[in-house]
Amino acid sequence: MMKGSQQQWPLLIPAPRTPGKEEFPVAIDSSIPVSSTSKPYSDSQIEMSGDFVRNPSSHSIQSKSSSSHSIKGVSFREGHDLNPVTYGSRGASSGSNPVRYGSRGASSGGFTSSYKEIKDEDARLVYVNDPGRTNQKRFKFAGNSIRTSKYSILTFLPRNLFEQFHRIAYIYFLVIAILNQLPQLAVFGREASILPLAMVLFVTAVKDAYEDYRRHRSDRIENNRLASVLLNGEFEDKKWRDICVGEVIKVSGNQTLPCDMVLLSTSDATGVAYVQTTNLDGESNLKTRYAKQETQMKTPVVGNIGGLLIKCEKPNRNIYGFQANMEIDGKRISLGPSNIILRGCELKNTDWVVGVAVYAGKETKAMLNNAGAPSKRSRLEKRMNKEIIILSIFLVILCTVISICHGVWLRRHREELYLMQFYRKYDYSEPEVEKYEYYGWGMEIFFVFLMSIIVFQVMIPISLYISVELVRIGQAYFMIRDDRMFDKSTNSRFQCRALNINEDLGQIKYVFSDKTGTLTENKMEFQCASVGGVDYDNGKDISTEDWQTGYSVQVDGMVLRPKMTVKVDQDLLNLSKMEHTNESKHVCDFLVALAACNTIVPLTVETSDPAIKLIEYQGESPDEQALVYAAASYGFMLVERSSGHIVIDIQGKRQRFNVLGLHEFDSDRKRMSVIIGCPDQTVKIFVKGADTTMFKVIDKSLNLNMVKATESHLHSYSSKGLRTLVIGMRELSTSEFEQWHSSYESASTALMGRANLLRKVANNVENNLRLLGATGIEDKLQQGVPEAIESLRTAGIKVWVLTGDKQETAISIGYSSKLLTSKMTQIVINNNSKDSCRKNLDYALQLYKKLSNVSHSNDEGHGAGTNQLALIIDGTSLVYILETELEEKLFELASKCTAVLCCRVAPLQKAGIVALIKNRTDDMTLAIGDGANDVSMIQKADVGIGISGQEGRQAVMASDFSMGQFRFLVPLLLIHGHWNYQRISYMILYNFYRNVVLVFVLFWYVLFTGFTLTTAITDWSSVLYSVIYTSLPTIVVGILDKDLGRSTLLKYPQLYGAGQRGESYNGKLFWVTILDTLWQSIAAFFIPLVAYWDSTVGGSALGDLWILAVVILVNIHLAMDVIRWYTITHIAIWGSILATFICVMVIDTLPFLPGYWAFFMIAKTKLFWVCLLGIVVAGMVPRFVVKVFVQHCKPNDIHIAREAEKFGNLREPNAETEMNPIFDLPRSTATT
Repeated sequence: MMKGSQQQWPLLIPAPRTPGKEEFPVAIDSSIPVSSTSKPYSDSQIEMSGDFVRNPSSHSIQSKSSSSHSIKGVSFREGHDLNPVTYGSRGASSGSNPVRYGSRGASSGGFTSSYKEIKDEDARLVYVNDPGRTNQKRFKFAGNSIRTSKYSILTFLPRNLFEQFHRIAYIYFLVIAILNQLPQLAVFGREASILPLAMVLFVTAVKDAYEDYRRHRSDRIENNRLASVLLNGEFEDKKWRDICVGEVIKVSGNQTLPCDMVLLSTSDATGVAYVQTTNLDGESNLKTRYAKQETQMKTPVVGNIGGLLIKCEKPNRNIYGFQANMEIDGKRISLGPSNIILRGCELKNTDWVVGVAVYAGKETKAMLNNAGAPSKRSRLEKRMNKEIIILSIFLVILCTVISICHGVWLRRHREELYLMQFYRKYDYSEPEVEKYEYYGWGMEIFFVFLMSIIVFQVMIPISLYISVELVRIGQAYFMIRDDRMFDKSTNSRFQCRALNINEDLGQIKYVFSDKTGTLTENKMEFQCASVGGVDYDNGKDISTEDWQTGYSVQVDGMVLRPKMTVKVDQDLLNLSKMEHTNESKHVCDFLVALAACNTIVPLTVETSDPAIKLIEYQGESPDEQALVYAAASYGFMLVERSSGHIVIDIQGKRQRFNVLGLHEFDSDRKRMSVIIGCPDQTVKIFVKGADTTMFKVIDKSLNLNMVKATESHLHSYSSKGLRTLVIGMRELSTSEFEQWHSSYESASTALMGRANLLRKVANNVENNLRLLGATGIEDKLQQGVPEAIESLRTAGIKVWVLTGDKQETAISIGYSSKLLTSKMTQIVINNNSKDSCRKNLDYALQLYKKLSNVSHSNDEGHGAGTNQLALIIDGTSLVYILETELEEKLFELASKCTAVLCCRVAPLQKAGIVALIKNRTDDMTLAIGDGANDVSMIQKADVGIGISGQEGRQAVMASDFSMGQFRFLVPLLLIHGHWNYQRISYMILYNFYRNVVLVFVLFWYVLFTGFTLTTAITDWSSVLYSVIYTSLPTIVVGILDKDLGRSTLLKYPQLYGAGQRGESYNGKLFWVTILDTLWQSIAAFFIPLVAYWDSTVGGSALGDLWILAVVILVNIHLAMDVIRWYTITHIAIWGSILATFICVMVIDTLPFLPGYWAFFMIAKTKLFWVCLLGIVVAGMVPRFVVKVFVQHCKPNDIHIAREAEKFGNLREPNAETEMNPIFDLPRSTATT
């Protein structure tokens, strides 16, 4: 179910007249165009975009109280009811128009795109059962074969390489490899220079190839499925891939739709069909679709199918909209979203349907929507790229220094170049002196510059990219396997859908959360009702035994019982059983409204007892399900529904009600209604909806006291956090019904402005209603939500709740979830003009300054921490604030508040609130939601999390991570987020360090060899350094190391602040690492140089000593920083050192490589091993001293917690570990 989805026109689905009832007018067609979000009212839609009826005298400072808490607050609101404002979300075909987060929707004026006249150039003509004519060469449409794979055998290599080389570092190494192939620049062996890049490209290509193979396999299975297609007058099996637009297809029950098809006929005589859209949008509730009566009567006779022409819109992504018309027997009839079934839907509770394919293959709405969430890059990766640029500049500086020094050296020795080895200009070995290839002073300097880039190429760590990817995969594995984030109720684990932002989970500052289904369970339970001005609040429940049994009826020896039982109020139950009193008649009308005014489908479910069957109510709205179950518990049990009638078992007596019309919920009216032909030959309209709109159409003069009592009860229900609906009805005279019927016929067949006309029809009939009562439904808070919000707040994370619910309900949930506390001063902004918003924002900022001054004087400089503020603002006010100059003031105010609660906000406004913070701070944002109306917010935030709950999987499919409960945020952020950030941060700095160490060693060697760019370290050792010698330990540590344990991180949420402050990866640490690298390279190079200065040991032997020293040095460096040792950690670190010795020995045993047997000559001397030991000691001592000094003299929170975790509190066993407080200081703002 899509909470808060913004419909842009009303729904009106009158049902065909039931035969045998002559007292009612002619049948009304059942398939009426549905809105772009064709869903019955949902929980937040019911209460969207309007204020609770307020006392006009409520101004300025207000004080509220309820049974559960007291509220102190400042309220800025108008002195009259606000006109509801709709916020329309854009469809897929909105073009390039910019998204306006605070703009009004289009539903209030003009014609929406789905109801404009279809121009010939924008139309698709489909000739029913004539695919040849439909797919003429000029109009040939896409076939039904789909392809989700990216590559083919021919395109894999070029396309995959093209995609991989989007990384600048890969292009850099490719250029280096090409330069090394030139004879003048050949420093390394040609094969060795290509190996690192080739290995990285190969590993990535294998991974991509495997993923694409799985897509190909899935495509083959899908395309080879069989469908029943009308061929030569008979239905025959045909592969899905061969289906063409215009062909007539028959789908049987429980089968999947092969393409988008317009319904022509169904097994139900009234043309109704039920579909499940789980594969499309993840929603498991049944949806109703309809065949036109004109085609329903034709298609059972196969020969009558032809001759129909459908003119429909071109393919688009809007899965909730469809515009078309059909020409049949010279008559044009309109088609809407209720007449089309989309590819991927499953047919349920219907024996068969027959339809015509209008969109196939890649043009179906499902395939057009087959796009992943926008690609996101982590903050550390962005920062890493900056450091790589710095290293690149540093590399250029080193190469420039070498080039300049080389030029000076050539000038000084220019007279000796004729005879000097490597530089002599003439060859004297032959009788006739020949000139060597010498390119002159300038070109020699240029070649040396390029050669030095090749030699120092390891400065840019190519292995870092693939190492980070492997570490992220390992981190994701452990997050997925964490039982702390396993949801037993849904049997679902945490899912990591985006592997490239794991570390961002450790730096979150703002959490933007939906309410319904995210903080609450979205499992509605009927709690209380106000009927006839009397509050029935379940205070006197029926006995436990009766409640467990519940209401049941016997039919043909079978016992029918609702699948779910509801606690009932005994007084209301007694009234529902009484007859012939005004009070009981009022209660009867109320319960009939609950059972009839909905789109619920009753299904019979078998039980272990063959004599007992359960009735399960399937529908698109949990609210509707809760109300129908409540009516059943009071003896008004819905047992049958067709498009023409419903059957309600009323206290054991079955009564048939003819469904003459159904106006479904839309975001403009905020109510729905059903027109019923009752058994007593009367016609009644039952209406339910949000209180803000219902009280405008209720005739208050009929019983003013009842209206006031109901309003009071509604306020009480909202204060308890219950979701409220108001119920009303009116009896229609024959003339009124005929007038409505005539108006509807004209509106539904209109080709221009159909939405406005249908809305007028609904508004004309929904008036002068008699108030029946109101309902209160509880959406229970999820387990652990209050504790989770408290932990997040202690961690320095600000939690904002963005909901479409009414203010009173949201505030109540805010208190129960501990988002709001009694110590907070509330600032409430409810305005319907820009000027009033400006004044109230200014006043709120002044109030904050006053509170800050008072707090400062009382608490001696602790800021506003003791006077916490909570901002409560509604969507109407945001219309006038977002994307205007008032945004800056809202940001200034909101950033100073401890909690922010946005009520009645539209989906795009949710994204606008996230953008408000993202555009003005460097703080990381996280959005979490469970419904389709949360998608824009989830995709806008730095990290998006989808809750796999009751509202389908659209939020999950658009998210970076998904999980089952809000409380899982605590282990995800405080544990895994902290670990991921610490690990990746250290890993990046360590990779920079290990590569720069080797570059400096090579640089020092060049200074002592006449700047000739010759290297003592063999080509293969240089190549294997980043691939084998040092790569595995950093990957293992990046996956497994833990600076702190789970219990410590959960006990002290303040430790999360280290990631928010960027303590593990920042510019200071980068330059400290570079300085440490410089010292260690000096120790590694000059100790062997001095030791062997007067010896006859060759350069290759020293090269082996240098590479071994560097490998040992960087691995000991890593070992010093490891906190948690595991067996695999020991194997990786010490095994890498051993592997390096083995590789060096193997390389030196190959006679065709330089340095043959060099290692064995130098390793047999004691001096060799003394040098290795001296290098390690000299290189590590300064680092060890600094670490000891920092951890003992200037420890941070991590150091303190680690010491407490390791040694316990030795002095005071009961003492608490003290953490640095997290202050909420104002952040500097940036220009948008």
